[in-house]
Amino acid sequence: MTPPFHAVETGFPGLLLLQPRIFTDSRGVFVKSFHEGLFRELGIEFIAREEFYSTSARNVLRGMHFQVPPAAHSKLVFCLQGRVLDVLLDMRRSSPRFGQVFSCELDAVKREILFIPTGFAHGFLSLEDNSLMMYKTDVIHSPEHDKGIAWDSFGFNWPLSGPPIMSDRDRKFVRWPDFQNPF
Repeated sequence: MTPPFHAVETGFPGLLLLQPRIFTDSRGVFVKSFHEGLFRELGIEFIAREEFYSTSARNVLRGMHFQVPPAAHSKLVFCLQGRVLDVLLDMRRSSPRFGQVFSCELDAVKREILFIPTGFAHGFLSLEDNSLMMYKTDVIHSPEHDKGIAWDSFGFNWPLSGPPIMSDRDRKFVRWPDFQNPF
């Protein structure tokens, strides 16, 4: 029997790209996006406490977001419609990949899921109109612990032909070299 999830190592400790089993028939598609016991078998300790989704037009850049201790969280993210470039900055001082970036495309065709452990800044660039992203977190959103890193401050080459569409909040985040890192 084919397992419901295949975990792909990313080269970043704890960061996993999960490939779910996709069931397709004349009715459409069925995909399991979370199962606590099966995730635990893959080494993922995660209990969803809150869930969000966003829709984004093409060239919208959201990020780079995270929560700091004591409300730091892990996330599951996946794209239900459209296509995004998902980008992660490893902020964990103890990580061999500290300060390095992981990126991958998430889309509604492959339906891959990223498990993002605590200590990563997360953002994405919408590559298509109406890209729908789903997020599950293991800690409830805490506005006083909600932080970010400037999208253009850590050496990643975003595939943009002009300025991204962003919120004022995201434009004002501190630059990576100036961030007081609690991780």
